[in-house]
Amino acid sequence: MPNRHPLRYAATESRAVGFTVLEMLVVLMLIALIAAVTIPTFSGGVSTTQLKTAAREVAAGLRLARGQAIAQRTESVLELDVAARSFRVPPDPRVHALPPGIDLKLFTAQRDLSTDQVGAVRFYPDGGSNGGRITLAAGERKFDVDVDWLTGRVAILE
Repeated sequence: MPNRHPLRYAATESRAVGFTVLEMLVVLMLIALIAAVTIPTFSGGVSTTQLKTAAREVAAGLRLARGQAIAQRTESVLELDVAARSFRVPPDPRVHALPPGIDLKLFTAQRDLSTDQVGAVRFYPDGGSNGGRITLAAGERKFDVDVDWLTGRVAILE
């Protein structure tokens, strides 16, 4: 048997025991990646993408109502049902439903409030409007869909 120095032999064995810092970092990153993917899947809340899509859908409905008012030279409205989370643009009978979990608020002229839960944003033949704001919120995130009273311009604000 060759003559081995005891300290050299012990040093080579200690390297084989345990994990390196790099291995630990890789494992922690994998755990973080798995958590980042799976936790939102099970949360059941409204994603930012769904909230923004809903805001864009409401803005498109408002723009449709404004376009109808200008093209037909008559008043046009977007009716919003806050309780049912839906809206429609008469005379089109289709009701556009928004995802559950989104909180809606409507700020508009008093004369355009049918009930506490149903109201409208009105557009005039010149393109103007009674003005208003529809707020879509989920938790801390929210989008405001503003309608300028003078020009009828529709804008989405974060």
